[in-house]
Amino acid sequence: MKYAIPVALLFSAAACNQPPATRVAQDALVNVKDRHTLSNADSISVQHLDLDIAVNFEKHLISGSAAWTIENKAQAATLHLDTDGLTIDSVTVDGKKVTHTLDSALPNLGSRLNIPVEAASRQVVIWYGTSSKATALQWLEPSQTLGKKQPFLYTQSESIYARTWIPCADGPGIRFTYSARVTVPKGLMALMSAENAQQKNDSGVYHFKMEQPVPAYLMALAVGDIGFKSIDQRTGVYAEPAMLEKAHYEFAEVGKMVTTAESLYGPYRWGRYDVLVLPPGFPLGGMENPRLTFCTPTIIAGDRSLVSLIAHELAHSWSGNLVTNATWEDFWLNEGFTVYFERRIMEAMMGADYADMLWELGYQDLEETVNELGRDSRDTWLKLDLTNRNPDDGLTDIAYEKGAHFLRLVEETTGRARLDSFLRNYFDTHAFKTMHTAQFLQYLNEHLLKGDTSLTNKINIDAWVYGPGIPANCPRVPQKRFEKVDAERKHFLEGAPVATEGWTSHEWLHFLRKMPKPLTAAQMGQLDKAYHFTQTGNSEVADLWFIMSVAADYTPAFGNMETFLSTVGRRKFLTPLYTEMMKTPKGQEMAKRIYSKYKQNYHPIAQETLNKLIK
Repeated sequence: MKYAIPVALLFSAAACNQPPATRVAQDALVNVKDRHTLSNADSISVQHLDLDIAVNFEKHLISGSAAWTIENKAQAATLHLDTDGLTIDSVTVDGKKVTHTLDSALPNLGSRLNIPVEAASRQVVIWYGTSSKATALQWLEPSQTLGKKQPFLYTQSESIYARTWIPCADGPGIRFTYSARVTVPKGLMALMSAENAQQKNDSGVYHFKMEQPVPAYLMALAVGDIGFKSIDQRTGVYAEPAMLEKAHYEFAEVGKMVTTAESLYGPYRWGRYDVLVLPPGFPLGGMENPRLTFCTPTIIAGDRSLVSLIAHELAHSWSGNLVTNATWEDFWLNEGFTVYFERRIMEAMMGADYADMLWELGYQDLEETVNELGRDSRDTWLKLDLTNRNPDDGLTDIAYEKGAHFLRLVEETTGRARLDSFLRNYFDTHAFKTMHTAQFLQYLNEHLLKGDTSLTNKINIDAWVYGPGIPANCPRVPQKRFEKVDAERKHFLEGAPVATEGWTSHEWLHFLRKMPKPLTAAQMGQLDKAYHFTQTGNSEVADLWFIMSVAADYTPAFGNMETFLSTVGRRKFLTPLYTEMMKTPKGQEMAKRIYSKYKQNYHPIAQETLNKLIK
């Protein structure tokens, strides 16, 4: 077992007072190790995976074999892999059965699988089965799907959950290619983060190939009653048949998004870009699985108003999938870059004033997260310290929004053209490689800042990366459209008529976010009568409205709120809404009742979060 040196130990007291450039240089000297993998992929290279598995819906079980092609340059005596809840039936090395051992499980990490190997060993085959409680897997009964006729299975491997369905070296800095043979019940379709079929076959056996090396967290599988419809020659949408036409309409601009992204930062290198709309229990907005983004149906609003999420997942095809954070403590290198890239895509497609709304809403999210964590909290650094913690603890808006605003500051300080050229070269130079924080900061200094102390001082990298809270030089964007929203909110509170024609989801969110908290029940009723928020089909607006309804004890919304919570599994919506309910005795009773009734509709990852909240 090898762990990274805790961030707190990287610097002496003297180093903490040194200039940023010195501190970054010291950080870069550390041999970065991923503290969240029990594997020894730094000694034995895992190069290719041949996966042969069968999906059993009756037993909620995946079983089969994982054949790893390895290179043992270090001549290590043992191959260590990550597992969590797997049953290991047998192991062979180059065709000969060997005696493996499985260590006791460690908190957050699972159990290390130990396999004896020799210097010349090339193939290790592991026969195994998953647990019915595997964190990565959500098994849905037909009643939990839109079509109500067939079961559904999907995986969510980020951050370290690939090890719950594949014995692997489960770290973001460990890349491999893969092929797979997946057997599913006839009448269902299997998809992976790889080359995919576009229609069901009669055999129930599907073959996949991923020729570009990817880390384990980007391994993904979905099985269900799924149809496909093309958008253009290299983009399309998969969904349950009952959702397919709606999804196709919503994502009509995805092909244009890919072209726009390429015009910014270079060619799309993954072949096709398709989107799979999952059943509503999916815990995230989207997951950037290569070639096949998994996304929540909550972005199907009917007016294409929430598709910036697809721009985000597409942008991951460069920042995250192409150049990947070396460890989960460098998570901002994935998400901060992707949020910045997403907003550049939306600006190019929708105009600067539209993107400015996204920037302001993002800043509001950042402020709220900093307030929740504490302005001096170590968890508000960009460079995380996840010692003895679940890496999911770092999946906050700090990585996303503080990271994106850092890049926005670099843009404003150096000039957009220079930053764009730098980022294009960054993606080209480090394609299919990994990056840790200090390594990136050195690259930034060498290739963009170039030792210019004036630029370096204006940016103040140390305050952003190795400091808490929101730095004083955080950029704010002009808000022409939100200034109008602010004026209309004021009119409402004064009892005057409100002009809302042509508002997007973003204007409605800003309108509601800045209302006094809580509004009176009468004010809530007045808003509801005018704008029908309780019945809205826009999930972003609905969640915020229901949070406001709980705070104001606006009971007319509670029935629709329960319906919302029975069908939506996205943690972004569940966590703040249940949190608001848990603030009062009445709300606690309601939260416990609703959660006990519908928790099985939520993914295990969402259940883990809510189990800590609802007690």
